[in-house]
Amino acid sequence: MAALGATGAKSLFAAEGPERKKIPIGLQLYTIGGECRKDLPGALEAVAKIGYVGVEFAGYHGRSAEQLRKLLDDSNLKCCGSHLGLGSLLGDSLPRTVAFNKTLGNKFLIVPGGVGGNTKQAWLDAAKRFTEIAERLKPEGLFCGYHNHTGEFRPLDGETAWDVFFGATNADVVMQLDIGHALNGGADPVAILRKYPGRAKTVHVKGAGGIPGEDKVPWNEVFAVCETTAGTEWYIVEADSSKYPPMECIRRCFENLRKMGKV
Repeated sequence: MAALGATGAKSLFAAEGPERKKIPIGLQLYTIGGECRKDLPGALEAVAKIGYVGVEFAGYHGRSAEQLRKLLDDSNLKCCGSHLGLGSLLGDSLPRTVAFNKTLGNKFLIVPGGVGGNTKQAWLDAAKRFTEIAERLKPEGLFCGYHNHTGEFRPLDGETAWDVFFGATNADVVMQLDIGHALNGGADPVAILRKYPGRAKTVHVKGAGGIPGEDKVPWNEVFAVCETTAGTEWYIVEADSSKYPPMECIRRCFENLRKMGKV
């Protein structure tokens, strides 16, 4: 009877919704770019000390892949992504980019904006290009992706550039949704995550009107989708707040995520 009761309780709990996975938390280093330029080893050490387990690069500060990998290993950090220009994913540049990021242990190559234009056709052309890149990266175990700002959610021939682009790319093109930018651009980030299941392999945890936990984003709903159907492998903090110095800002972001049960 005890065993039956335990089984029944477990079944009832499972019926409440899909099981939610634990997602590691990384930091987009753009947030502390000044500190990285002055002292990259010290900045990485400080990031790890706060509790982050990964970092996403936005520039390599003159270091080789081998040098960066050693700094990551010394700080016990993983590389959860790189923001890079589209040109580094094209033509003869792509094999060099692949080799560099394999050394880093990174599989997410994310273009942070600026690939479409003001017409639907421009975004369809961009989608075709990203799909071709994704097909070249797939045998290497790597992914390309796109990161939004606010402009991708303006009306465009009855749709949005975001929907035109991700509606035309294949499933291997990562949708790196920046939550704060999406909300500030007039979009519903929860609806977007639900519309493209499995596509948001990395998500930028950025506040809208403040840092996460001190802003207007419905974080509980965002996390619920990310941890069930969105395919999310990393939460990546990026903060634009001018209210706090950069290092204090990322500490507050992490502590707020801890209070929300994400650590």
